[in-house]
Amino acid sequence: MASPEPKGLVPFTRESLEFIKQCIAKKHSEEHEEDLKPNIDLEVGKELPFVYGNLPQGMVSEPLEDVDPYYKNKKVYRKIFTSKIPLSIYNCEKFENFEGHSFKPSMFTLIGMEFFIGKLKHKCLQLPQQNETEIPHNKTGNPYYIQETGNFYYLEGERSALLCGNETDAGQCPEGYVCVKAGANPDSGYTNFDSFGWALLALFRLMTQDFPEELHRQILYASGKGYMIFFVIISFWFAFYLASLYLGIIAKAYEEEKQTATEKAKKTESKYQQNFKELQEGNKAEETTQIEMKKRSPTSMITSLDMTDDGTITHEEELKKSRKRCPLCWHKFAKTFLIWNCSPCWLKLKEFAYVIIMDPFTDLFLIICIIVNIYFLALEHYPMSEETSNVLSIGNLVFIGIFTTEMILKIIAMHPYGYFQVGWNIFDSLIVFHGLTELYLANVSGLATFRIFRLLRIFKLGKYWPTFKILMLTLNKSLVALKNMVLLLFIFTFFSAVVGQKLFGFYYRKNVCNIDEDCLPPRWHMVDFIHSYLIVFRILCGEWIETLWDCFKVAGQFSCIPFYMMVILIGNLLIFYLFLALVSSFSLYKTETTEENDEAKNLQRAVARIKKGINYVLSKILCKKQNTLKETTDNAKDKHVKENISDHTLSELSNTQDSFGDKEKSGGTEKNTMTENESLSLMPSPSVSETVPIASGESDIENLDNKEIQSKSGDGSSKEKIKQSSSSECSTVDIVISEEEEMVYEHEKSKHLKKGYGQRSSLGQISRQSKKGTIWKNIRKTCCKIVESSFFKCFIGLVTLVSTGALAFEDIYIGRRKTIKILLEYADMIFTYIFILEMLLKWMAYGFKAYFKNGWYRLDFMVVIVFCLSLLGKSQDGLKPLTSFKFLRALRVLSQFERMKVVVRALIKTTLPTLNVFLVCLMIWLTFSIMGVDIFAGTFYTCINTTSGENLPVSQIRNESECENFIANRSVSWENRVMNFDNVGNSFLSLFQVATFNGWMDVMYAAVDSVGVNRQPKFENSVSMYCYFVIFIIIGLFLPLSMLIGAIIANFNKHKIKIRSSNIFITAQQKKQYRALKRLMYEDPQKPIPLPGNKFQGLIYDLVTSQVFNIIIMILICCQAIPIMLESDEQSSNMDIALYWINLILLILYTGECVLKLIAFHCYYFTIGWNVFDFMVVILSLTGEFLPMMVGSYLVPPSLMQVMRLLRMIHILRPGKGPKVFHNLMLPLMLSLPALLNISLLIFLIMFVYAICGMHNFAYVKKVAGLNDVSNFETFGSSLLCLFQVTIFAGWDGMLFAIFNSKWYGCDPNKINPGTQVRGDCGNPLVGVIYFVSYIVLSWVIIVNMYIVVVLEFLNIASKKKAKTLSEDDFRKFFQVWKRFDPDRTQYIDSSKLSDFAAALDPPLFMAKPNKGQLLAMDLPMAVGDRIHCLDILLAFTKRVMGKDGRMEKVLSEIESGFVLANPFKITYEPITTTLKRKQEAVSATIIQRAYKNYRLRQHDKNTSDIHIIDSDTEAPTAKEDAFFHKVEENAAIQSKI
Repeated sequence: MASPEPKGLVPFTRESLEFIKQCIAKKHSEEHEEDLKPNIDLEVGKELPFVYGNLPQGMVSEPLEDVDPYYKNKKVYRKIFTSKIPLSIYNCEKFENFEGHSFKPSMFTLIGMEFFIGKLKHKCLQLPQQNETEIPHNKTGNPYYIQETGNFYYLEGERSALLCGNETDAGQCPEGYVCVKAGANPDSGYTNFDSFGWALLALFRLMTQDFPEELHRQILYASGKGYMIFFVIISFWFAFYLASLYLGIIAKAYEEEKQTATEKAKKTESKYQQNFKELQEGNKAEETTQIEMKKRSPTSMITSLDMTDDGTITHEEELKKSRKRCPLCWHKFAKTFLIWNCSPCWLKLKEFAYVIIMDPFTDLFLIICIIVNIYFLALEHYPMSEETSNVLSIGNLVFIGIFTTEMILKIIAMHPYGYFQVGWNIFDSLIVFHGLTELYLANVSGLATFRIFRLLRIFKLGKYWPTFKILMLTLNKSLVALKNMVLLLFIFTFFSAVVGQKLFGFYYRKNVCNIDEDCLPPRWHMVDFIHSYLIVFRILCGEWIETLWDCFKVAGQFSCIPFYMMVILIGNLLIFYLFLALVSSFSLYKTETTEENDEAKNLQRAVARIKKGINYVLSKILCKKQNTLKETTDNAKDKHVKENISDHTLSELSNTQDSFGDKEKSGGTEKNTMTENESLSLMPSPSVSETVPIASGESDIENLDNKEIQSKSGDGSSKEKIKQSSSSECSTVDIVISEEEEMVYEHEKSKHLKKGYGQRSSLGQISRQSKKGTIWKNIRKTCCKIVESSFFKCFIGLVTLVSTGALAFEDIYIGRRKTIKILLEYADMIFTYIFILEMLLKWMAYGFKAYFKNGWYRLDFMVVIVFCLSLLGKSQDGLKPLTSFKFLRALRVLSQFERMKVVVRALIKTTLPTLNVFLVCLMIWLTFSIMGVDIFAGTFYTCINTTSGENLPVSQIRNESECENFIANRSVSWENRVMNFDNVGNSFLSLFQVATFNGWMDVMYAAVDSVGVNRQPKFENSVSMYCYFVIFIIIGLFLPLSMLIGAIIANFNKHKIKIRSSNIFITAQQKKQYRALKRLMYEDPQKPIPLPGNKFQGLIYDLVTSQVFNIIIMILICCQAIPIMLESDEQSSNMDIALYWINLILLILYTGECVLKLIAFHCYYFTIGWNVFDFMVVILSLTGEFLPMMVGSYLVPPSLMQVMRLLRMIHILRPGKGPKVFHNLMLPLMLSLPALLNISLLIFLIMFVYAICGMHNFAYVKKVAGLNDVSNFETFGSSLLCLFQVTIFAGWDGMLFAIFNSKWYGCDPNKINPGTQVRGDCGNPLVGVIYFVSYIVLSWVIIVNMYIVVVLEFLNIASKKKAKTLSEDDFRKFFQVWKRFDPDRTQYIDSSKLSDFAAALDPPLFMAKPNKGQLLAMDLPMAVGDRIHCLDILLAFTKRVMGKDGRMEKVLSEIESGFVLANPFKITYEPITTTLKRKQEAVSATIIQRAYKNYRLRQHDKNTSDIHIIDSDTEAPTAKEDAFFHKVEENAAIQSKI
C-alpha cells in the first residue's frame, strides 16, 4: 500500500497545541479508534527522510509540529538539529511538574533575608584604650564601617573573626571587646543574606546540605539559638520535601519509560511469534506435500525426503555449534586431551576424589576455611609484631595449600573439561594461581600491591551464599540494561571536566595568588584535566561550595555560577535516575529464581546432618534422665498440681475437676480424643465465678492476633473458646484461649489422669480450696480492672512523659541548682515506685508467662530495672557508673503510645529481613577496608608542630628518626592521624567518614600525601590514590545503597500487601484522618456564603467572589516579594523611601481587600479560616506600621511584619484557588503527612535518648574542632542541636575528633570542672564511635523509610491518574461542579448547559469544547422541559471513561445504588425522549420545513405567471428578490433553531 503524502514541516505554536487538544477531544467521542503505529523512519535517533527535502536553516533546533500521524493527537513536538543528526521528540506534559520548584525556595530565601540581613557582619571589636575618646555607646551603633581586622577577636585556629549578636542567646564577646557591625562577611564575604542573590545561594547550600554546620554556627552566633527552628525547617523538612519530590518525578518518568519499553517488547515479541508460527505452518504444509508425494511414488521420493531430514538435522547441529564460543576444532581438542579416562586405576582414583570432594562435610570444611582465611586477612595491622606476622604468613601458606588441594581433587573428579565449564571453578583456579605466583615472587621487591588480590578469597563465600548470587545477577542485568545511562553519565562528567579546564584553567594559573599565600596551585583547581575531573566528581558527591568560593576569587561570580549549577542539576538528575533504576531492579530481587549449586546444597545437607546428630544425642540423654527421674516425679504430683493453679485460670481448674469426675465415671477412656461434652466443659458455666485473663494479656498484646486465631480455628468448635465473663468485667474486648494454652491444659489433664488423679477430694478440702481460690480470683480480677482502665493508662502515660522530660534537666549546671537537683532525686524515687507498682499489678493480672511474652512489657521491665539501678548508683559511690544508663528510661515512651508502636513494628518488618543484603554490603566494605590496610597502613604518620598543629615541610623532615632528632624537638612530635588505615577497625571508621562525606577530605589528603611507612608526607605525592576513594564511592557506597534501599522497598511492599493497607506507618484511627485529609486536599471545605440582600453589597459580593478579583489578589501577594527582593544591606536612603512606599501601597490594597470582604460577607467573613488569617495579617501589618512611630521599632521588628505579609503566599496552595501545579506538588506530601508525623515522633524520641546519653558521656569534653559554644553536649538544647546536625550527616566528624581529643589540643584528665565532681576534659573514643555510628545508622534507616513513603505516595497518585478508572475523589469533584450548575439542588440541569458543564469538570471526566458531538452520541434521557438528570449524566460519563473495562457494570451499579441511598427522596420521572432523538427530531423538522418552503415557492411562482405581461415586467424582479430574501431568512431561522 502506498504511503501517505508527507506533511510539510510547520513550527510548533500555541495554536498547534490548541488544535491537538481539539483532536484529543474529538478522539474521545469516536467509538472506533484508528489503529496507528509510530513511523519507523521517524524514530528518535534516525536521520530526516529524503521526502521532507532540505531543512530550512530557521527550523534547526526549533520546536516543530510532529509529522508522524501517530502523534497527531498527543501533546508532543519535535526538534530536528540538522538533516544528518538524529531527531528528538519532546513531551509537553513531562516537565509540567517542574514548574513549581522555584516558588517555595524563593519564599524561604526572602524569609532568610528578613531574619539575617546584615547579621553576619557583627564581630567582637577590641575596646579603645583609656587615652582614646571614641567608644561605641551601643553594640551596633557605631556609624563607621571598620575595615581593620587586627582589632577583632579570633578563636584559636579560626581564620574568621568571632561573630556576635544582640539577642540574649546569641554569641557574646569576651571581656574587653564589644559587638559592632564591622568588617566583611565570613568566608571572604561570600556567606551572607545581605541581598537576594547571596541569600538564595546560602539557602541552596542548606538544601543541598553542603557544609551546613558552619553556616548554622555562624547564624546562631550572630542571631541566637532560637533561629535553629529556621534551619530545622529548611535543612530537614524543606530539603527532604524537595528531594522526595525530585525523586518522585524521576521515579514516575522512569516507571513510564519502563512500561513503554515493556509494551514495545511485548509487541515485538508477539510479532516475532506470529512470524515464527507462520513459518512453522509453512514447513508443516511443505512436509505434508512431500509425504503425499512420497505415498504416490515411494521409490522416487525416499531419497529427497531423507536428504531433507538430513539437512534439517545438520542445520540444527550447526546452529548449536554456532552458539558455542569456540570453533569446532577446539572442541575436538578439548574432548580429546581434557577428558581423562586413561586406565582403571585412574578411574578408581577419580571415583575416590569425587566421593571426597562432593561430600557435604567437605564443603562445610571449605567454608570454615574461607571464613578463617578472611579473619586472618583482617588481622593485619600496623605496627605488627614479628610473631603475629609469622603466624599470618604460615596461615596464608596453609590456606593456599587447602585451596590448591580442592582444585586438584575437583579436576581429578570432574576432568579439566568439566571443571572449567563452571564459572566458580574458574574463579577458584584464579585464586590458586595467584597464591602460587605470590609465593614464587615473594622475594621480588616492588610487588607488594600484588598482595591485594588475596582479597578475592572473600568472594569465595558467594558460592555458598544464594543472596550474594541473586544480587550479583540482578546487578549484572541492571547494568547491561542501563549501559546507555552509565555511558551518558560518564560522558557528562568527562564533558564537564573538559569545559571546566578550558573555561577556568587560565584563571587558576593567572590568579592563583588570590587563593594561595605561596602562589602555588591548591589541591582543588582546574589547571589540568585530572584535577578538573576531581572537582566535577566532588560536586556530584554534594560538596561544591568551597570550590565555588575559590572559583569566585580567580574567575568571578558570573562565569562560575552557571557552570556549577549545570553540573549540580544535570549531574544529579542523571545520578538519581540511575540510582532509582538500580533500586527498582533490586526491589524485585526476591522474585528472581536461581538454582542452587551443588556446594550450597551440600552445605545445607551437612548442617542438617549435624542437627540430626545433636538431636539424637540430646534425645538419648533426655530419655536416660527421664527414666532416672520417673520414680521421684510420682511423689511430687500434688505439689505439681498446686503450682499449675498459678499458671491457669480458676475456671480451667474447675472444669478440669469436672472432667476428671466425668472420666472416672465413664470408666477411664484417657486415650480417646476429647468428646463434645468435654469440649463444652472448657467454657465457664453460669454458676462458676468470673475468671481473670492470666495468660492472655492486655488488649494491645501483639501476640494476640484475632485474624490468625480465626483462620486457625476453622469452625471454632474446639480450638478456641471465648472467656465471656472476663471480657465483660475486666476488658472491652473478648479474651480468647489461645491454642497453646489449650494444648497445655490437655497435656496437664492427660498427665493427671494417667497418674491416677481421677479420685475426688474430700468435702473439707474442696471448701478450703474454693475459698482460697475465690479470694485469689477476686484479687486478680481487681488488678485486671485497674490495669485495663483508661484512667490508669492515662496516668501511666503522663508519668512516663514527666519522668522522661525530667532527664533533660540533668545537665552540667545541675550541681548549681540545688533545689532542682533535690526535686529530681525525689521524683526519681516516686517514678521508680510507680512503675514497680504497675509491673506488680500486671504480673497479678496477667501472670508471668503472658507478661514476658509481650515485647512491650519486656521493654517496661527493662526500664524498671534501669530505674532501680539508678537508685542504687546514687546510694553507693561504688555503683555510680550505673546511673549512666538513665537515658534508657526514655524508651518506655515506645510502649505507651500506639503511633510509636506502629512505626517500630513497620520498621522491624521492613528492615530486619534485609539482614542478608546488609551482610553482602558489609562484605564489600570489608574488602575495601582490608585493601586500605594493605595500601595505607603506617603511612599516615606525620611530624607536626605541637604549637601550631601544622605539618613540617618534607624539606626539613623526611622520616620518623629525623623528626625525633630535630633540634626543636620540644615543640615537634611524630603523630598519627586520628582517622587512619592501621587496622581494619580504623579502616572501617575512615571509610564510614568517606561514605557520609564528613571528614573525607582529610582522609583523602593524608592518603594522597603519603610516601611510605615512617616517612614524612609530601604534598600530592601520589594523585593516583584518589582512585581508591573514587572506586569505593561507586562500588562501596552507590551500589550497596541501591541494594539496601531496594530490599527495604521490597519488604515495604510485601508488608503493605500483607496488612492490606497503602500506608504501614499509621494507626487505624489515622487512616480515617488520611481519608479526611485527602478529601480536604481535593476540595475547598468552606461553606457557601449567602448572597446579601442589599444591591450595593451584592455588587461588592460579586466583585470579591469573581475569578478576576482572586487573580488580582494572587498577583498582589506575589508582588509583596518584590520589595524584599530589591532590599539589600547598607542600601541608599532613596531605596529605603521607595521600598517604604511600595510596602505602604501594598498594605493599603490588602486593607481594602479586607474591608470589601467584610462589607460583602458580614459575620460570615470569619467563618472561613483563610479570611481570619488574612485579617490577622492586616491587623498585625497596620500595628507594625504605625506602632513604631509611637513606641519605637524595638517592640515590633519590621522584618517580622514583612514575613507575616509574605506568608500570605500560602494562598497559592489553596485547592481550586492557586495554580494546579502547586496543588499537585503538595498533594503527595500532605497525604503522607500522618505517616511522616509518626516517623518524626520516633526520630525525636531517638534524638532525645541520644541527647541524654551524650550529656552523660561527653558533657565535659574540651571544646575543639566540632564542639564549640553552640554545638556541645553541656545542655539538652545544645545536645539536640548536635544531633540535628548528625541527622543530616553534617559535622559529626568534628565532634568525634573532639571526643578522640588528640594531644595536640592538650587533653587534661585531671582538670577540675566547677560545680561538679567530674574530673578531666578528655573523651572516650570507643564510646564516641559507637555513639555516632549507631545513631547515624538508625537515623538513616528511618529517613530512608520517610523517603519511601513520600515517593511511593507520589507514584500511587500518578498510577491512579493514569489508570482508566474512577475514584471517590473524582465523583466528589463531579458533584462540586454540579452544585454550581444546579444551585437549587433539583438534580436536573437544562440540556443547553450540558456542554458548559462537561467542560467545567476535572479529568478524567472532563470533556473539552467543542463537545456537543460527543454529548449527542451519549444518547442521554431527557425529561420534560429538556432537562437531564444528574445520575444519567454521571453514569454516561463514567461509561465513557471506563470504556470496555470488565469492572464497568459493577461500578455503574454501585454508583446508582449509592446515589439512591444518598437521595432517598428523589422524584421519579419518565423520560420523554433522549438527546439523540431530540436531535433527530430537529433534523427531521428542518427537512420538512425546507420541503414545505420549496413547495410554497413553486406555488407562488405558478400564481405569478398568470398576471399581465406589463405587470410581470415591472414587478417580477421585485417579487423574486423578496422571495429570495424571505428564503434566506427562513433558512437562518431554521439554522438558529437547530
